[in-house]
Amino acid sequence: MGNDFVDKSRILLVEDEETLGLGLEFNLTEEGYEVIWAKNGKEAAQFIRSAEFDLIILDIMVPYLDGFEIAKIARREYPRIPILILSARAGVKDRIRGLELGADDYLTKPFHLQELLLRVAGMLKRKAWYKDTADQNPVFKFGRNEIDFRDFSCVADRRQFQLTFHEAMVLKYLIDHRNTIVSRKDLLENVWNTSSEIETRTIDNFIMRLRKYFEPDPAQPVYIKSVRSVGYIFSTSEDE
Repeated sequence: MGNDFVDKSRILLVEDEETLGLGLEFNLTEEGYEVIWAKNGKEAAQFIRSAEFDLIILDIMVPYLDGFEIAKIARREYPRIPILILSARAGVKDRIRGLELGADDYLTKPFHLQELLLRVAGMLKRKAWYKDTADQNPVFKFGRNEIDFRDFSCVADRRQFQLTFHEAMVLKYLIDHRNTIVSRKDLLENVWNTSSEIETRTIDNFIMRLRKYFEPDPAQPVYIKSVRSVGYIFSTSEDE
């Protein structure tokens, strides 16, 4: 299976199930990736702090530190790194919690190997897109807000904080397509690379959070506006 984004991309696999871990390690290596396999949360944290990776495949239920804790550590060390969560739990709350911690995608066990390989390739492709677009236009200012898309740092009305990876990607996509209606389907396909796994209300939750960060009055948005039954449009007074 050819992949322009492999180029010996280094993947951290965090999985305590021996049979599944061996299978994933073998097949990912066959695809041309370099795979480092951590069998528990402590090992994963040590690898994250001592080496650089292009992507993390992360089982939620691993010993010592669970996947949610590992995701937090990974986001602190590498704000841009894509994270694919694996879980035997299919609950919506777990998916949303993972996304809010900055995970990029979520696969429920059991899954098809081909689907995982396609998602890994898509995530590396989106990482390359984000790096290119963030490096070309790293800082964006509107109103009393300023965002640095290289490290997700923000200043909003003199408050300093940091976006999660997905919050930054949603905002970057809206800004790159400003003055154009962006549908929820557009965001699902281009930010999450999916059309069904993540519910549309998850998109709405991300938009609500961005409004709380950047709108003078989130209930009456002036930058990220809703287009009824269609999606959203980003615009500023400078665009008018």
